[in-house]
Amino acid sequence: MYKKLLALSTFSGTIIGVGLFGLPYVTAQIGFIPMIFYFLFLGIVMLFIQLMYGEISLRTTALHRLPGYSRIYLNRSAEAITYTTTIVGLTGSLLAYIVIGGEFLTSLLMPILGGNNFIYSAIFFIAGSLLIYFGSGPVSKTEFFSLGLFFIILIILFLKASSAIDWQYLTTVNVDLKNFFLPYGVILFSISGMAIIPELKEILHDDEKSIKNIIITGLIIPIVTYLIFIITIYGVTGSNTTPEGMTGLNLALGGGIAAIGFVFGIITTFTSFLTLGITLKKEFHYDWGLPGWLSWIAACVPAFALYMAGFKNFIGIIGFIGSVTLGIDITIISLIYLKSKTAGQRVPAYSMKISKKFVTVLTTLFIIGVIFEISKIIFSINLI
Repeated sequence: MYKKLLALSTFSGTIIGVGLFGLPYVTAQIGFIPMIFYFLFLGIVMLFIQLMYGEISLRTTALHRLPGYSRIYLNRSAEAITYTTTIVGLTGSLLAYIVIGGEFLTSLLMPILGGNNFIYSAIFFIAGSLLIYFGSGPVSKTEFFSLGLFFIILIILFLKASSAIDWQYLTTVNVDLKNFFLPYGVILFSISGMAIIPELKEILHDDEKSIKNIIITGLIIPIVTYLIFIITIYGVTGSNTTPEGMTGLNLALGGGIAAIGFVFGIITTFTSFLTLGITLKKEFHYDWGLPGWLSWIAACVPAFALYMAGFKNFIGIIGFIGSVTLGIDITIISLIYLKSKTAGQRVPAYSMKISKKFVTVLTTLFIIGVIFEISKIIFSINLI
């Protein structure tokens, strides 16, 4: 039972990350009811993708990440593409955690200790990088306990804000068509836990039948959590919701809500920073064959270098990762899934029955999303 809870907390804890804080702002641009439909549609789609990826890992004897599966079941070109998207996606995620985690740490400690945003972002990065060095064991245990603390703080935050919630914000539909596709990349980013799925196989190596239920439950928990968080923030601040959510709530309510909110943000971003950092480190170690210390440097340093270069617009960053890198990864996962059905190396603990036509429809939708996001970036660089 402990291993199941450990796997569930690692999976859900990784999904619940920095994307959480962009959701209230996106909701303010499109409305709460349309966001529910977005979550329903993308949540169901992502569940299928994650279960497909879980089956791929279970059909493969050795432990790999997406580039490794691409090499085994597709070809070298697909492997090269997934190396690029995986590294860009995980590095971009770590960058987003540094941006927002550093802001929360600054807001909490600077009034007491002084300093500036760069110092606290550097502290966030250094502390996380040192823990990433020690591997998955300590971090999976950290996720288990920190996720419990996360939910306690979320409940306190909701209860303190509940009396100020204007329910009219949550029932009024006022869709601005120019922002209609804004939630797509942000939501996709916020519910993606694909990078950590091979870790479930490692944690539950003696109970692989549990992985399917872990994936299903582990996705439902973040979606429900996100909706509660949106109600808490957007329900209070409405059209005045700030891009990272917490600042606007602090301005609206003040008092002790600020410290609670910033601690909440630090816990959320820091634990996910650890887990994804370890995933990227193992990417370099397992699939690139780099020694442990060099894998650690390659995983951690580029994200902070990008931060120092000025890439700090986290809505733009996570929107790009969700629409482009995840869109490409999902397309390749779908192709690998079809191939693994006939070329798998072992009998999996569970097997999905998904038709080729369904996979074709999915990949077409995600390719359209990739093209749309890239076209936006061509005309407007929104990551800085």
